[in-house]
Amino acid sequence: MRKVLLAFLLLGLTAGAHAQSSVTLYGTLDAGIEYLSGIPKANGNGSTSRVRVESGNWGTSVFGLKGSEDIGGGTSAVFQLEAQFDPTSGSVGDGTSFFNRWATVGVSNDSFGTFLLGRELAISNGLWDFDPLGQGNWSSASLVRGRNWLQSSNNVSYQSPKYLGFDAYGQYSLSNATNWNGNGSTGQGRLDGLQLTYTSALFQVRGIYDERRDPANGKLDDVFQYSREYFAGLNVILGQFKFQAAYQTSHASDVTAGAPSVTQQEWAGVTWQATANAALIAAAYHVNADNGAGNATLYAIGGLYNLSKRTLLDFQVATVQNSKTGTYSLEANLPGNPDNPLAGHSQSGIYAGILHNF
Repeated sequence: MRKVLLAFLLLGLTAGAHAQSSVTLYGTLDAGIEYLSGIPKANGNGSTSRVRVESGNWGTSVFGLKGSEDIGGGTSAVFQLEAQFDPTSGSVGDGTSFFNRWATVGVSNDSFGTFLLGRELAISNGLWDFDPLGQGNWSSASLVRGRNWLQSSNNVSYQSPKYLGFDAYGQYSLSNATNWNGNGSTGQGRLDGLQLTYTSALFQVRGIYDERRDPANGKLDDVFQYSREYFAGLNVILGQFKFQAAYQTSHASDVTAGAPSVTQQEWAGVTWQATANAALIAAAYHVNADNGAGNATLYAIGGLYNLSKRTLLDFQVATVQNSKTGTYSLEANLPGNPDNPLAGHSQSGIYAGILHNF
């Protein structure tokens, strides 16, 4: 590990010697204190609460390197390496890969767009721009149990330039198995998706389609993990206020009998930029799943205060209210997680933290 970090530092120091090349070391550190109620007791008799130091409630803690080299004709060779880490423990990556978020190389041209190969955040992360709480721990990802927080390996992607306000982004991630969709011989099934965006001075709209296949069998057999997803989002900016609304639905055609096969989620929220340094956010999210998986509504209030251009304080208060068969958590857990509230019960939380970018 020390040798890897030393190599990064040397690379950053030597990059300045090449006039047409650049390498940037960057990162985000996020940590705070979290209170969470509605956690079932180990014996199943009632619920309890927990206080812990937590990272990632407001922003993911990462460090990375990105760079470009001018290769002529308005085209640059580009790369990006990015790893997630936990500042509460110092652990890096996801246990299986070091650069678990980005590891790409490609070419970019202002007129023709950007073409990349490698590992990226999956296209479903494009919901981030339309979530009032930025897909933090207690936000749009919660009620779809983390369906939006994917990464994709073996990826080929293309980002178009913007034309008359429109741009397109596409991804295709191969399973690298003998079966195109996946057959259990590799760690990932096929992923693909397309994102279309229109941006103006007053509003922005985006549509996303994506699918993720089960690596074990290539099927769409889990609505919260291996499914097709459709999304439409709207941002409207009026002075100090930013209004956001979205609709998201996921479909899994190969589920076992009785398991949920369709989810539908809607949300709306507003951000008030009260001063240059302070903002308040309010949002509500609702999900409904078929086949007895229930429904739930999440209400959240958050706030930001910028201490400087790179450092901010943040807080969030949230609660999720479940229907009688719902077990949705604030924490975006999959079904069966021991932190999920008991069926029909609520879960509430308070978080306060600090985030620094470098």
